[in-house]
Formats: sequence, structure tokens, C-alpha cells
Amino acid sequence: MTKPSRRARLPALVLNRDDHERLTGLATAALDRIPDVAEELLSELERARLVSPDRTPANSVQMGATVTYRSADSTRTVRLVYPEDADIADGKVSVMTPIGAALIGLSENQSISWTARDGRRHELEIVAVAPAPAQARV
Repeated sequence: MTKPSRRARLPALVLNRDDHERLTGLATAALDRIPDVAEELLSELERARLVSPDRTPANSVQMGATVTYRSADSTRTVRLVYPEDADIADGKVSVMTPIGAALIGLSENQSISWTARDGRRHELEIVAVAPAPAQARV
């Protein structure tokens, strides 16, 4: 019996086209510096369903969104940002980190496994998503 592929177990992702374009360039440029994270992000971007920014579901993790997630040992709330805006002390997590790449495009109630820089596997579940101010619904 064959083991199911990793791709078959991954949750569906939704990403707005503007973020997708910028993130693809960012990840491609980072392939030489941080290949593991860049390749993981490119893989996530490749499988995402793209929508126009005005059609992005409010409950999906997009750039600038504030996301609450639960892992085996805690519940955390962070904001997903571009590397230049990252500040872990202020709860701003870069999309160019293993957890940032895992969060992008997920929606509330979805779970995903991700690998930390130390090689350990973790699982997280999205509890709540608050869109970035520019994405907020009127």
C-alpha cells in the first residue's frame, strides 16, 4: 500500500494575486540565502488558488493579517508581514520564516504541519483571522 502524498494532505490555500506576485519575487530572490524557507514558500504559492484582492475571503491569512493559531502547547496571535516589517517582540512574523510560510493562505479552522528551523515538525490550527486594514470589509 502506498503512503498518501504530502500534497494530498495539505489544506486548500487562497491568496490574492497582488500578494502572490510580490511573494513569488521575494521567495525567488531568497533561494540562495535561505533555500529551505524560499522553496517552502514557493511550493505554497504554487498550490494556492488566486483571487483578486477585492474577492479575498476575510477569514484567510493574507499579508498584513492578524492571525490567531493554536499549536500543541499554546495559542498565539501574530501579524504576518514582509521581512522588512518583522519584529517578533511586537508579534510581527515574517512570511520568510518557516511558520510565516506555513500560515500564508490558510483559513480559519484549517490545520497544517510545518517544519521549524531545528528540523522538528509542528502542527497548527487557524483559530481566527483579522484582515489587514486595507483588506477589511466595509
